[in-house]
Amino acid sequence: MTLSAFTHAGAPWGTLTVLVAGLGVSGYAAADTLAQQGARVIGVDGVTDEALAGALAERVRILRHLDVDVRLGPEHVCALPTDVRVDVVVTSPGWRPDQPLLAAAARAGIPVWGEVELAWRMRAEHGAAPWLAVTGTNGKTTTVQMLTAMLRAAGLRATSAGNVGTPILDAVVHPEPYDVIAVELSSFQLHWQESMSPQAAVCLNVAPDHLDWHGSFEAYYAAKGKVYANTQVACVYNVADPITERLVEEAEVIEGCRAIGFTLGTPAPSMVGVVDDLLADRAFVEDRAHHAAELASLDDVRGEAASVAPHLVANALAAAALARAHGVPPRAVHDGLRAWRPERHRIEHVARIDDIDWVDDSKATNPHAASASLAAWEHIVWIAGGLLKGANVDELVATAAERLRAVVLIGADRAQLAEAVRRHAPDVPLIDVDVTDDGAMDVVVRAAADHALPGDTVLLAPAAASMDMFANYEARGDAFAAAVGRYARKE
Repeated sequence: MTLSAFTHAGAPWGTLTVLVAGLGVSGYAAADTLAQQGARVIGVDGVTDEALAGALAERVRILRHLDVDVRLGPEHVCALPTDVRVDVVVTSPGWRPDQPLLAAAARAGIPVWGEVELAWRMRAEHGAAPWLAVTGTNGKTTTVQMLTAMLRAAGLRATSAGNVGTPILDAVVHPEPYDVIAVELSSFQLHWQESMSPQAAVCLNVAPDHLDWHGSFEAYYAAKGKVYANTQVACVYNVADPITERLVEEAEVIEGCRAIGFTLGTPAPSMVGVVDDLLADRAFVEDRAHHAAELASLDDVRGEAASVAPHLVANALAAAALARAHGVPPRAVHDGLRAWRPERHRIEHVARIDDIDWVDDSKATNPHAASASLAAWEHIVWIAGGLLKGANVDELVATAAERLRAVVLIGADRAQLAEAVRRHAPDVPLIDVDVTDDGAMDVVVRAAADHALPGDTVLLAPAAASMDMFANYEARGDAFAAAVGRYARKE
């Protein structure tokens, strides 16, 4: 069966048999929506009926009530079903292309869609909300949230969706249609998409990440580049990251689409940037060769924080460029940034004790994110370590060396970080914490406090994943904040 007709919600979805691979949040949304559109849906997941619990158990119960053919157990995720002909497979973003079921579909010539591809094909045939798409190795969620705040400040019915939490499919089929959707896209999601045509798109930055999933940096690079394919109005790129500009140059876009740069320096025409302490637009104004529009001030980005990290300014500029591409006026950019509040564990100020700031950036789970965080302060006691996932940390340490007062290391791969510190910052005190039980963060905090001086920042920016010691980066950040609180009470 050809799938060329399935480009909108009114297509004959009831004629399809769809296998949904994985019944997590996005898989559930896909199976639910397809079933309600009349498709025959087979939902598979590697968990067994006996192991069902919590939210997954509830999702399975609802899907079975909707007559979805739910098949659980490892035997159902290693090959295609033999008792039914499948027209298309919809995969959850965490499933790698070499996963046995997906590889079998590829060999059989069965199309594999991701949730983004399905969501784009499920949009209304006429009057569908445009998408403003955001990807990048780091900063996606912050940028999408800033963008959503700007859109709402302009009086638009807007939401954020995709990798940010709400499945994009749920936003697309919402009974009260949105005016515009800010879409956060991971490289996993982009790998599977082919049809999306965003109104405007940005790749914030590109650094090696998730290479175990993609297989190579080239494949990761190609996935990130898909965010620009078929863009209609503006491809926004990072002037400080030439890779993003190259992705724009290589993209096949809609005729008339413009390349718009964002920079922490003074913007040239067709860019947004910073003039003195103001965010300025020289891209979406008349006579951009000679004029600029004031969008906001650095204070609007800083909020209540003592200082503003450069990467937060970059995120704000990228969001502003997307908002302006949608026609949002400068005042709404300003008001949106004033209304925006960062999520927890993203450069979160935890405490100020004896003129020392304690900052939780547990979300910095790779070297690129940690580097951006380290650039925000002059003198730092750096807490790092965890699962590096094969990432190289030499450049990270070399770049930050002059800022480091001391380094406190935790986690499974701390030896690799220690070697980098000895190579590139040999005079910086190095504290190796080999404790892995519940008291580890108390040891870390005491060690950091012993080396911090008034005016310093103690920064948790691990440059690594958390699962060696914690359930997730949130739990790691919570443990840090709790340990800082206990330390403060003892002072």
